[in-house]
Amino acid sequence: MSKYLLALVWPAGLAIIAGVAFVAARRAHEEPQQASGRSAREPGRRRGRRASARSWIGEAAAGSTLFAVAAVAGALAAFCIMALLGLLVVNHGLAIDKPVFSWIQGDRINQAGTALWSHGHQVHVVAAAMKRLTKIGDTWTTWGAAAAAAVCLAVTWRERRWLPPVALAAAIVIDHFTTLALRHVFHRLGPPTSPLGTYPSGGCDRCILFYGLIAYLLWREFSGKRTTAIWAAAAVAALGFNEAYSRVYLSLHWTTDALSGLLYGGLLLAGFVVAIRAACGRQAARRAAGPFPPVPVGIAPTEGASP
Repeated sequence: MSKYLLALVWPAGLAIIAGVAFVAARRAHEEPQQASGRSAREPGRRRGRRASARSWIGEAAAGSTLFAVAAVAGALAAFCIMALLGLLVVNHGLAIDKPVFSWIQGDRINQAGTALWSHGHQVHVVAAAMKRLTKIGDTWTTWGAAAAAAVCLAVTWRERRWLPPVALAAAIVIDHFTTLALRHVFHRLGPPTSPLGTYPSGGCDRCILFYGLIAYLLWREFSGKRTTAIWAAAAVAALGFNEAYSRVYLSLHWTTDALSGLLYGGLLLAGFVVAIRAACGRQAARRAAGPFPPVPVGIAPTEGASP
């Protein structure tokens, strides 16, 4: 019976995420909406003058430099936090990991040394489904999604078309080398069934970082509404939960490694969001303010009026 309760954790977790998102979106819908995305701005204020090729290249170079500095600073901050957390996980994480692993896989040997024919608490149908769903966080799957999104967003964005390719390419490079640095510092082996899995879980990290970054870029360009942001965050959270659950259910990672991967991906994503806002926040603020000063209420401009 307990194996079916373990299998129900997956849909229950997704239902909780959907429920929280529904409540938050409903409250946001009841509150006064304040437009923050490009689609909520007036069409006349979106465009402005077209920059020349030279100014566009200069803007892209300056924006890319500012973005790179902010992204690297965010990655360094995430590395320091995960390094401090790694001391706790590596030294004391097995107190949580081993009982969970033994309960899922089943105790193979009892105290007397006699082998037990225990199949653990995995359900064959659920395990088969998890083997497919866990590939969402694989390296080439997430990198392929990032490359496809970079091309599509570079074509569909009206301004700063350099930003999505730069952001997603930087995410691939920074995530790869920061993760390698963490694994070089903490030589932690994974479970006996998957010794290559280590701290932190790369699959959980990539789900949060890459899909979250794609969702943020889409939201920033095409929506900007609070309710849309809530549902986008819920979708990314569901992907991250699915990845963490599947990795632990299949014993590909220790439980603490999967949880650490979610936190790690969230820290990197936060750094990239700050970097994107730093690279284009000032221009967006000027464009939102509009090229003309506001006209006082009750005063109508007249034609031919003399000063």
